[in-house]
Amino acid sequence: MQTSRKPIARTRGETSIANVWKKHKEKYLLLLPFSVIFVVFTVIPVMTSIVISFTSFNMLELPKFVGFGNYINLIVNDDIFLIAVKNTLFFALITGPVSYIMCFVFSWLINELTPKVRAVMTLVFYAPSISGNAYLIWKLIFSSDMYGYANAWLLRLGFISEPILWFDKKEYVFPILILVQLWLSLGVSFLAFIAGLQNVDRTLYEAGQIDGIRNRWQELWFITLPSMKPQLLFGAVMQITSSLSVSQISIELAGFPSVEYAGHTILTHLHDYGFIRYEMGYASAIATVLFFIMVFTNIIVQKALRRVGV
Repeated sequence: MQTSRKPIARTRGETSIANVWKKHKEKYLLLLPFSVIFVVFTVIPVMTSIVISFTSFNMLELPKFVGFGNYINLIVNDDIFLIAVKNTLFFALITGPVSYIMCFVFSWLINELTPKVRAVMTLVFYAPSISGNAYLIWKLIFSSDMYGYANAWLLRLGFISEPILWFDKKEYVFPILILVQLWLSLGVSFLAFIAGLQNVDRTLYEAGQIDGIRNRWQELWFITLPSMKPQLLFGAVMQITSSLSVSQISIELAGFPSVEYAGHTILTHLHDYGFIRYEMGYASAIATVLFFIMVFTNIIVQKALRRVGV
């Protein structure tokens, strides 16, 4: 009897899979191009990087297996990497939550405007994140001579007697980088929040007024936020990723390397070993560490958001 049941179960399973494919084949076909691109350009490179991280590879010779040697050197012998980890985590701890709140607050305020004004304001706030010359503005503001706007204003107001060398002093580098990152942070998450606010069912607000909601804060907490769960989770992932992957800001403004490594991050350390020294095994180990930090941080944040009802 048991032998006769196995083919029946397998037949049912095959029939079930066939029915699902027949019912949803258009959806799977639409997903296929993205799935192929995702596997080829994301999954395979990540897995390849993890494998290379266990080797010594300079792109001229065949990789040599070194086991956990690269990771041991990172943690035990590479003091600069530890500085980069500290800077990156501290940077993310400040800019991540602040930029996330900024994205939602500005999108919420802009959503209350008329459609034409909303479109213009969205462009104004989003433009810095896609501008290729954004760093030039901040280089001009924090220029180390008297012609820099910050020095000119401070000299004119009498707060300083000589120009400040903004990027030559350790105590100024990190705050400036945080300021610039926050200015650039209204990007994809900002647009996602505006889209989420536009898609909230307006009848929910009418029903809420009948059920006892009396002000905008109650509307926000009981209706708007629960209706935007997908966008809020997506925004959290994007803001965490961007705050942990800062490098270009530091390189363009503070130089490479920055003074006393004040602006050194994990990604600039990766840039050093990957694109300057061509120690690809060591660079892959750095990339793998950053990858798992991002994954771990995203898991924690998403669980925290779900606990508060998002």
